[in-house]
Amino acid sequence: MAAGFALNHFQLIIYKGGCSEMGSKLFRELHKKHINTSDGGRVKEFVVFLARCECMCCRLYDAYLYTDNCVFARHVEKQEIINFLLQNPGNQGARLVLPIIGDCRVGKKSLISHVCNDERIRSYFSSILYINGDSSCGSITHAKFKMERTLIVREYFTDIDENDWVNFYSTVSQMTAGGSKVVIIIRIENLARFGTAKAVHLNSLSQEEYSYLFKMLATDQKDHPKMVSVANDLAVVLGGSLITANMISDMLRRNHNVHFWLRILRRFERMVKNNFLKYGEHPKDIIEKEQLVDSTEFMTSYPTHACILVMPPRVERDDIPNYKKPSISFKEVIARSVAISGGDFEIATWESRIPPYTKYVSSATALFHDKNGSTTTTRKRRSTS
Repeated sequence: MAAGFALNHFQLIIYKGGCSEMGSKLFRELHKKHINTSDGGRVKEFVVFLARCECMCCRLYDAYLYTDNCVFARHVEKQEIINFLLQNPGNQGARLVLPIIGDCRVGKKSLISHVCNDERIRSYFSSILYINGDSSCGSITHAKFKMERTLIVREYFTDIDENDWVNFYSTVSQMTAGGSKVVIIIRIENLARFGTAKAVHLNSLSQEEYSYLFKMLATDQKDHPKMVSVANDLAVVLGGSLITANMISDMLRRNHNVHFWLRILRRFERMVKNNFLKYGEHPKDIIEKEQLVDSTEFMTSYPTHACILVMPPRVERDDIPNYKKPSISFKEVIARSVAISGGDFEIATWESRIPPYTKYVSSATALFHDKNGSTTTTRKRRSTS
C-alpha cells in the first residue's frame, strides 16, 4: 500500500473516530491496512498518544455553525484557555487571572462562551459568573459569589481603574473557594498586567481564513458554483467583519440569484468607497471604533442631499426600554424594498443560529439637507409600496 494513501486514510479515521474508542479503532485499521508491524511498539505508543488528544471535526465550518465544541480558526486559543482553567492551583492561595486580548468584534466573547460550554469546564467549576466591567466593584455584592470553585468572567470596554481592580480581586479571593479562576476580556494590551498568566491574544482572521469561512457559511460550492466567485469578491469587500459575514451569508444561503448578488456587490463597493472618501477608513475599521458608518448606498432612492448613518450592531437586550422607533430588517435594507422616514430608526441586523441565539440591532439616522444646507431629521411619510 502506498504510504500517501495510508496517511490519508489514517487522517480520516482520526477526524471521524469517537474519543472513547479511537485508540482501539485506529489500531485495528492500521493492521487491516497491513502497515509494517516491525515497529509495532512505536505504533501502539502513537495510537495511545492520539487517543488522548481532543477530537476535532473534519468540517470546521459546520462545527462553527451547529456545534459548541469548535470555533473556526480558534482551536489553539480555545485549548490554551481550557488548559489554564483546568490547571491545578497547587498550594497557591491567590486566584489565577487570564487576560483575553483582542480588538473589537474579533470573537472574544464567542470564544469564551464556547469554552464555558465545554463539558470539562462545567464539571470542574461549580458556578460560572459573568460580570460587566462597567459595573463598579461596589455594585457587585458578596451575594453574587459563593464559597465554591467559581469561574468569573469580566469584560472591560475601556481602561481598568486600579482601585476598582484591587477591590474586585480582594472580593473574589475572599468569597470564592480555592481553584477559582478569573478571565478578563479586554481590548487594551497594557491591561495584561493584571493577569497572573500569559495573555491569550485574538487577532482578526487572515484574508484567506475569512474568505474560506465566508464561502462555507454562504453557499454550497458544489450545488452553486457560480456563486463562489461572487462570494469571493464579497469576502474581499467586507474587509474581515465577522458579524457582516454572518449577516450576508445568511441571506446568500436563501437567495442564489447571481445577478441580484452582483448588484449587492457593487453597492458594497460604492459604500466602501464613500466611507473612504468621507472618513478615510474602511467601514469595518469605523465600526471597530464604535462610530457611524455611511450606509446611504443601501437605502431607497433618496435625493442627493440625503444621508443614512448607521451605528455598529449591538446585542439586543430585554432590559433596555423600547422607545418604539421604526424598525426594518437587514434583508429589507439590502433589497432596498422599503423607504426610510427621516429621523431615527432601528435595523434588525442578524440573529445567531447557535446558542444563545443572540440578536443584533443597529441604530440608524436618516439626515436630510434642505436647500439652505441645514440638516433636518423631520419625519417623512413612509412609503407603502
